Amino acid sequence: MKILIVHNILWAHYKATVFSELNRLASAYDCEVHVLQIARSEQSRASFGKPDQLPDQYSYELLFDTYVEQVGTRAKLQALVRRMRAYQPDVLLITGYYDPAQVLLMAIARLSGIKVIIQTESTPVDLVRSPVKEWVKSRIISMATGFFCFGTPQADYLTQLGVSPDKILVRSNAVVDNTKLRQVYDRALPDRFLRQGELGLQPANFVYVGRLASEKNLTVLVDAFHQALQQATKPGGWGLILLGDGDQKATIQVQIERLNLQSFIKILPNQPWYRVPETLALADVLVLPSLSEPWGLVVNEAMACGMPVVVSERCGCARDLVQDGQNGYGFDPLQPTELVKALLKFIDGPADRRAMGIRSEQIIAEYDPRVVGQKMMEGFVKVGRGSLFQPSL
Repeated sequence: MKILIVHNILWAHYKATVFSELNRLASAYDCEVHVLQIARSEQSRASFGKPDQLPDQYSYELLFDTYVEQVGTRAKLQALVRRMRAYQPDVLLITGYYDPAQVLLMAIARLSGIKVIIQTESTPVDLVRSPVKEWVKSRIISMATGFFCFGTPQADYLTQLGVSPDKILVRSNAVVDNTKLRQVYDRALPDRFLRQGELGLQPANFVYVGRLASEKNLTVLVDAFHQALQQATKPGGWGLILLGDGDQKATIQVQIERLNLQSFIKILPNQPWYRVPETLALADVLVLPSLSEPWGLVVNEAMACGMPVVVSERCGCARDLVQDGQNGYGFDPLQPTELVKALLKFIDGPADRRAMGIRSEQIIAEYDPRVVGQKMMEGFVKVGRGSLFQPSL
């Protein structure tokens, strides 16, 4: 059985780990897997420098050696259709239903007798919805044979759009490179106190990783941290690290100065994925306060490093990854007092950071590329052959 995967950009290490795992499993399932990478990278990653030099651990073609935003719909569709017809797959996987070229490719595939799986990360709350758009989506997804979902909220959204639950083949498709991240974190940990001193950090820290943008709700995070320090019975020794860059950086810097928090809050520059654990090793608890977030892979990253997490309920990952009181806390991002209370549980000490970190590792083990790759391969085979297949492992 031949499986063809369409993916947006080559520079996506976490997806590469999953594709490599599918490639490793393919022969045991009597399958072959090929990936069409539409473009090399995206413009939002331009500041990260050159793309990762990834080992070729899976079969792929790069269709356009440019940013994905610079590839027109017509050129993209023509290239995808040409390569699909040349490869003649039994099953096609596309990355969502937002790209007109991939939607048209799906229609052509179905007319050609090719079964289609859609990978989706959308939830009911990550964007403003309208009845017309929801109807259009329901018509588009009706063409698919199956679905791979980032998590439970994404699966629930599909059922709201009329998808039968038995077509949802994977409900844990949001993965990072757990093993590699933990290796980098463990190597960085012995130098924690030295690096903290060099950067002027506090001995214990909350950390945010991502773009400094309004939808990330960072001004509320800064204010909540300030209030937590004021209300804490033992406030000494805690700081906040913001790792990233974006159009809100100047606004946040002014806020930090206004609240006289320069000694407690530090903004550090962007890092590529493989260096993020070096900063996580300087901190103790990840905070993701977003107003809108389809998933939030940085939560996976922190949990893979054995960290507790404080996550907005508007993040797609919160329902699956955050077990309140066990590995962290969830909160309503429109209720800042809830965030203050969550931060205080760590500052004042009732939260057991070590036990929570262990629980994070246990939860995120189900989102390892090897586990998810196995589930995906079983989904491909179920769709392509109409039944489960016992691999010759």
